[in-house]
Amino acid sequence: MGTSEAAYRSLPWQTKLFCSIMGVFTDMSLRKDGTINRRLFGTIDFTSPACGRPTNGVSTADFTVDSSTGLWFRLFTPTGTPAGKKLPIIVFFHGGGFAFLAANSKAYDAVCRRFARRLQALVISVNYRLAPEHKFPTPYDDAEATLRWISKPGRLPESANLGRCFLAGDSAGANIVHHVGSRVAAARSLKEDDFWPLRIVGHVIIQPFFGGEERVLSELRLRNVPIVSIERTDFLWRAFLPEGANRDHPAANVTGPHAPPLAEIGLPRTLVVVGGYDPLQDRQRLYYDDLKEAGIQARLLEYPDAIHAFYAFPELRESGELIAEIKSFIEEQAPSGEL
Repeated sequence: MGTSEAAYRSLPWQTKLFCSIMGVFTDMSLRKDGTINRRLFGTIDFTSPACGRPTNGVSTADFTVDSSTGLWFRLFTPTGTPAGKKLPIIVFFHGGGFAFLAANSKAYDAVCRRFARRLQALVISVNYRLAPEHKFPTPYDDAEATLRWISKPGRLPESANLGRCFLAGDSAGANIVHHVGSRVAAARSLKEDDFWPLRIVGHVIIQPFFGGEERVLSELRLRNVPIVSIERTDFLWRAFLPEGANRDHPAANVTGPHAPPLAEIGLPRTLVVVGGYDPLQDRQRLYYDDLKEAGIQARLLEYPDAIHAFYAFPELRESGELIAEIKSFIEEQAPSGEL
């Protein structure tokens, strides 16, 4: 049995069904002219409305950042927080190859609810604009605009600890974490830190969507695993990157010849998550290795039997394990006496 087949057969039936349906509709939505049939994909991208009434210990509300661009985010607030207690902030960026899904997609609404409840944190899920209608650098600009918006006093609940903010994301969202985190670090190093009092103390990089012109071994070895394939990722990079750019563009190849050296960026402590059945894993490990070489405090979490986006499936054992690890990572960055 090949590794691709083993990855699929080991999944619970409900996970297999979801992956199969998503794969079929994703591929059917990719047009030959480089556009996406959003109406078709929308038939399976079920959404959840915001709800101020607590559900499973979490209430939600939507906030507009920029009405001219349609930029907004969903705030997830755990209930039952003691009066006066300050909660860490997790600014979350969803996956989908820069081209699919949204902050109110049912799967990501559920993910962020779990984060808010299990991590006891305020979770801000950013609804950035999608490619190919909005190519590079639009998602990074939307992410930066959101961070600037929430940094202004009085816009978040009093329980928000602006001095203890984490950027988190999976796949394309993890790519956004790296790039917008780099922008914030650059502003701080130039002493042009107009994000203050927002302070980013950690990055949670879950199976980041990085690329490059050269095929790495994991891409060739795991060509037909669930969620990710070379054909899909190639399409998505063409949809996102500037016209004429290839996958060695620094937006994709963050450790490549055109990307700024990581040692010069000044990134915060970083948790990098890798799955053993993810075709992108070799580039993810390379990113971790370069972080360590650059002197950045980084930790690598590997789940040998995990597919891409495994953590979004609560029925998978590794999903719960990862949330526990993220909780530990967040607690490790707490000032003495705060917890």
